[in-house]
Amino acid sequence: MTNRRLSQAISEGERISLLFELADNGGAEVASALGAEGFVVRGSSFRRGDSGLPVLAYGATPEQAAAFGADAVVVLANSEAEELAVLAEQAAKLGLELVVHAADEDDLARALDQLDPEIVLLATGPDHDSHEPLDRLLELLPDVPAGKLAIALLSAASRADVEELERAGIDAVVVTGDIAELAGESTPEV
Repeated sequence: MTNRRLSQAISEGERISLLFELADNGGAEVASALGAEGFVVRGSSFRRGDSGLPVLAYGATPEQAAAFGADAVVVLANSEAEELAVLAEQAAKLGLELVVHAADEDDLARALDQLDPEIVLLATGPDHDSHEPLDRLLELLPDVPAGKLAIALLSAASRADVEELERAGIDAVVVTGDIAELAGESTPEV
């Protein structure tokens, strides 16, 4: 069990937290220096470095996430109820924080009813192509109860997008690409 808590990292401070998605271990030091509050890694080939920032595993089982030193793991709310319960139990036994991925109102309601997670990852699903992704995320946010932490998954977010998410009350955003442009000298000001 580690002492790096994703929930603590994204709830501290007055600004939106940036969670930098790493393609490999090489970008962790740079992203950390530019203000990242944590990292998102996809799959199970990542190896934890020495940054001390929390790592959120996306696309890995709880066992895989724990094996490479992640602090939290994403599970999909649209999984079968029994599978969702098993994944949540595995994450808890391994000392991982649970982050539930919700792509629409039904996913979010299912996650809240079945698991009551502290952290939700709001993303847009493939059936919502008619909406702008940012608008779709902002539509989901009011359904997140007070006291829960909301992370936005928004591909190719611009600095203006991050600022709009912060104004709306999103706690963190997963960013890819140029974190320096998104963070500026510090995290975005609103």
